Amino acid sequence: MPTSTVNNYATSAMRLSTDRVRELVRGTILERIGDTPLVPLRRFGAGLRGELWAKVEAANPGGSVKDRAALWMVLAAEEAGTLPDPFRAMLDATSGNTGVALAMVGAVRGHAVTLCLPDRVSIERKRVAMAFGARVVLTDPLEGTDGAIREAQRLATTQPDRFVYLDQYSNAANAAAHARTTAPEVWTQTRGELTHFVAGVGTGGTIVGSSRFLRRKGVRIVAVQPDQAFHGLDGLKHMASAIRPPIWDESAADEHATVSTDEAHGLIRRLAREEGLLVGPSSGAALAVGLRIAAREESMVVVLLPDGGERYLSTPLWE
Repeated sequence: MPTSTVNNYATSAMRLSTDRVRELVRGTILERIGDTPLVPLRRFGAGLRGELWAKVEAANPGGSVKDRAALWMVLAAEEAGTLPDPFRAMLDATSGNTGVALAMVGAVRGHAVTLCLPDRVSIERKRVAMAFGARVVLTDPLEGTDGAIREAQRLATTQPDRFVYLDQYSNAANAAAHARTTAPEVWTQTRGELTHFVAGVGTGGTIVGSSRFLRRKGVRIVAVQPDQAFHGLDGLKHMASAIRPPIWDESAADEHATVSTDEAHGLIRRLAREEGLLVGPSSGAALAVGLRIAAREESMVVVLLPDGGERYLSTPLWE
């Protein structure tokens, strides 16, 4: 993405306020983004020293936490004057959920959308994105999201007249969405009593943005990654082996933890049976770390569950 465009988005993101966002989306489904439930995991967390709570992001209209970032990125591009453009489509690389969210927001705001996705993405997410009208460009499944990023960069560079490259991995509006919506919601919902906020690292936007608000309140920020490069935790990055998102900043977290695919998958199966919450693989990673914290100390741990499990039913996870 050209530096001037990044700077425009950053400036627009900083100017956006929650009141301005509400004004822009009033009267549409987009006003239902955010204010997601926070629920206690009483059976799941029985016997722990601390309390374990779940921020259920599947309750967003597009089905995931990425609705927040997608909305703010699109509105920042509109405020910067880059959108609308009848001759150019919004473009981004995604592991699935951001693509669905951008397709939904694009449908409401009247913007064409092109998405680069690794071909291993579950069929549900491909079909939902296309149902909202997005054009999908499938990339080498073995290259994961890094391959999708490289293809989006190639398209943005070679066909600048056709695309407005939002680049969630670099876009300041991604982190701003969490600083101004996710984190304040959690603080209010817990009446300021939470001690730890746990979330996975994909673009890094959730951790970086939430840290800006919650750290000054004395909350410990815990970042979760897969324990190896080849993993089955869709949406999360193993930073040591992946293209590093420019918005990611390790110092935004007080603790860094890793989780295996098997442990995460086992926990989401338990969660469905014990709490009635059907969630995706990355939720299991955050749950694993939340359990560790609540087991070791008296605490109020909030774990962010990024999406629902319905969009993974075709994968081996539920066979």
